[in-house]
Amino acid sequence: MITKTHNISVGGIAVEVVRKDIKNLHLGVYPPQGRVRVAAPLVVSDEAVRLAVIGKLGWIKRQKIKFTGQPRQSKREMVNGESHYFMGRRYRLRVHEQDEPARVALRGIASLDLFVRPGTSAEKREAVLQRWYREQLMVLIPPLLEKWQRQLGVQVAAWGIKKMKTKWGSSNADARRVWLNLELAKKSPQCLEYVVVHELAHLLERQHNEHFLSLLDKFMPQWRLYKEALNKSPLGHECWN
Repeated sequence: MITKTHNISVGGIAVEVVRKDIKNLHLGVYPPQGRVRVAAPLVVSDEAVRLAVIGKLGWIKRQKIKFTGQPRQSKREMVNGESHYFMGRRYRLRVHEQDEPARVALRGIASLDLFVRPGTSAEKREAVLQRWYREQLMVLIPPLLEKWQRQLGVQVAAWGIKKMKTKWGSSNADARRVWLNLELAKKSPQCLEYVVVHELAHLLERQHNEHFLSLLDKFMPQWRLYKEALNKSPLGHECWN
């Protein structure tokens, strides 16, 4: 695919313009600092891109404020006493070094026990925890999919879990495939369920338009509360290039 990239300034905001062999213009604002990027068809002029951005300036500024104001955890060192989250609850990490296979276990409502071999690095400790998060979601998600596929009258062909920096979930209506962010293991059960419903609703309506919002209102009237809670909760640490 042919691509051409350059930058323009609109209302004092730097905009990265990427021209591709595509049909429609797409505008996005990305964390952590609210970088603005426009993917535009090759035949669209800079002036047309500028007008499109001007029409969305209010939304762009709100997105930038949201990203800069949302709390994000510092890089986890994977040591005793550190805070970690599971299903919306905060746990204190307790690291146990022993010559046995690595595993994770919850101790009551306050402690998360991490069992690793002596000398295991912070990166490998984190990998053990991430694997455990994935295992928990693999148990939690299927009942939600079964429930909401039936209620919305849709059927996914495939679903999966992966780390995503900018989205809680994504879907492909043509392939009938849904992806969910691994970070959702840290969020409340209500937030996880909201994202499942959100992505399944996209199989009925691709855009975030009035029809899509009406689907959420019909099937999950409290969805705005869950979305707000999700957006206010701390994000995991990420390295941004």
